[in-house]
Amino acid sequence: MSKAPKSDPSRFAPVAPGARLSDQVAQQLIAQIRDGRLAPGAQLPTEALLVEQFGVSRTVVREAMSRLRSLELVDARQGSGVYVRDHPSFAPLNFDAGSALSRSAVVQMVEVRRALEAEVAALAATRRSAAELKRLKAAVTALDKAVAAGGDGVEEDVRFHRAIADAAHNPFLISTLDYLAQFLRGATRVTRANEARRADFMAQVRSEHAAIVAAITDADPARARAAAEQHMNNAILRIDSADPAFWQQEGERLAQPLVRGLRTPVS
Repeated sequence: MSKAPKSDPSRFAPVAPGARLSDQVAQQLIAQIRDGRLAPGAQLPTEALLVEQFGVSRTVVREAMSRLRSLELVDARQGSGVYVRDHPSFAPLNFDAGSALSRSAVVQMVEVRRALEAEVAALAATRRSAAELKRLKAAVTALDKAVAAGGDGVEEDVRFHRAIADAAHNPFLISTLDYLAQFLRGATRVTRANEARRADFMAQVRSEHAAIVAAITDADPARARAAAEQHMNNAILRIDSADPAFWQQEGERLAQPLVRGLRTPVS
């Protein structure tokens, strides 16, 4: 039996202080696996060599390896080492946490929502049942009540949009939105905190939600798609209007769930 090829440890560069060290180590390894420099079946350098090459502790290397295993990129063989797996037919999603705390990252997350949720709303308008329409209206009512009671409405907002997705009856879209929920929740906290600063923003959001519900109620897919897209366009405008002080004081703290999601991939 031929031995698995070993990687060349000299190709790894020491990581720099700043972003989480294990994320930096994982990103370098992932990049080399993705572009084929670490080929399927190749044995990774030993933990000791990785510690030396990256200039980090053993704990950092172990955290990075844990991430690679969760992404199903490598296998650890007891008493032998860590090996690159054969590439799966469907590669898992992988996001870089490096810019997750920026205003632009939150806007980009809303852009992802816009691309998906406009189509979801259109499908819901043509496929929703009477029971699903009832649940959708209950969800938007619960959101309005939560905000009126002084809450941030984040969980209620997530449930409202999930009710629309359920009514679309597309399991692939639902699975995609479920996966993205771990990242979008942090962005939703930022957008809702920003909107809560101004009564006119909150009124706009209620009106936009009502337009989506009305279009789905009327079984009008074109109107539903346009209403959902406009809702996300306006969310981006509201983020862009936030002053720097808001972002420095609130945005980074509220976006932390987004970063935690990025560091905890779903296999």
